[in-house]
Amino acid sequence: MVITNVKIITMAQRDFDCGFVRCADGVFTEIGEMSGFAPLPGEECIDGKGLTLYPGFIDAHCHIGMWNDALCFEGEDGNEDTDPSTPHLRAIDSVNPLDRCFSDAVSAGVTSVCTGVGSSNPIGGSFIIMKTWGSRRVDRLAVKSPAAIKFALGENPKNTYNDRDEAPVTRMATAAIIREQLTKARRYRDDLAEYERLKGTEDEISQPDFDMKCEALLPLFDKQHPLEAHFHCHRADDIFTAMRISEEFGLKYVLIHCTDGAVIADDLAEDKPAIVLGPIFGDRGKPELANHDISTPAELSKRGLKFAICTDHPETPIQYLPLTAALAVRGGLSHDEALRAVTINPAEILGVADRIGSVEVGKDADFTLFSGDPLDIMTTPVLTVIGGKTAYSRP
Repeated sequence: MVITNVKIITMAQRDFDCGFVRCADGVFTEIGEMSGFAPLPGEECIDGKGLTLYPGFIDAHCHIGMWNDALCFEGEDGNEDTDPSTPHLRAIDSVNPLDRCFSDAVSAGVTSVCTGVGSSNPIGGSFIIMKTWGSRRVDRLAVKSPAAIKFALGENPKNTYNDRDEAPVTRMATAAIIREQLTKARRYRDDLAEYERLKGTEDEISQPDFDMKCEALLPLFDKQHPLEAHFHCHRADDIFTAMRISEEFGLKYVLIHCTDGAVIADDLAEDKPAIVLGPIFGDRGKPELANHDISTPAELSKRGLKFAICTDHPETPIQYLPLTAALAVRGGLSHDEALRAVTINPAEILGVADRIGSVEVGKDADFTLFSGDPLDIMTTPVLTVIGGKTAYSRP
């Protein structure tokens, strides 16, 4: 596939007022000015005159496929709220890629998502980064799995287990459960290392009993390629608890939601954590959302903080990801920063910028074509391409 005569916003080093992109084997193979274009025999060419090409949008935190659209309990597979510590659960075993919301995502230009468990448990399980189109089999859509371990602080675990008259019913207990499981996992790691060190010697010890929960958490402690800890946290004190626990255990972490971010923006600027804000579009439906405001992205941007914007689907339906970025602009964020917050920033925060997030040679050929501003509520994609194949074409 080749798109010609098109304006290209790459989210990389250079944009093109009138250029072309060439795709083969699912990746971008050539990007340049039209003056340097030479067609190859038999290749599919699409004239993009009057259109602008953008990288496919990325939702950095959502639950698409975990809560199936238009279903009740039968389609709710995001919270195993029978145990407050479930790190061994994997989103890949729960996502339904046939849920119609994936079609909604594609028609809005959302080509990749980080989706996974909800926030009922202090430790919920692992997320998956995946494409929104290309196969009926989730394994073939995965960009990275597991992609992160979900932790949750604040009101959600409290409310879930208060109804069951079971711990945790306080923020203290939530943090303690997380610490306890992380301590067990770290000790399990050390015991495994000691077993391997002494194996075959006269001091050989017994292999530690298999512990699936601890096994699931071991990648968090990988020195070379650590798995991220994603902390659900809205209120300022919960945000600081997430940072405190992460520092205690040496975790690479991301603050998810960060609703009070503007309240503590100067403090956050000292540590410069990775942040996923959102949903931007929504009400203040519980006490910890008291400071929810569309100006938060702009306040964080002023401090030089890197963040992505998410829908938290189904809290905000995933097709409104561009709208949430537009609301951030209305709240004072620059247009360019809003686009970065749904393209290259989430790719970098999620650790997959080598594959998605920008239009560059060698990266996955995921892109959208728009006839107008993608952050305009009246504008929808003319074409969405995933892996160099047409995933959606506007009728």
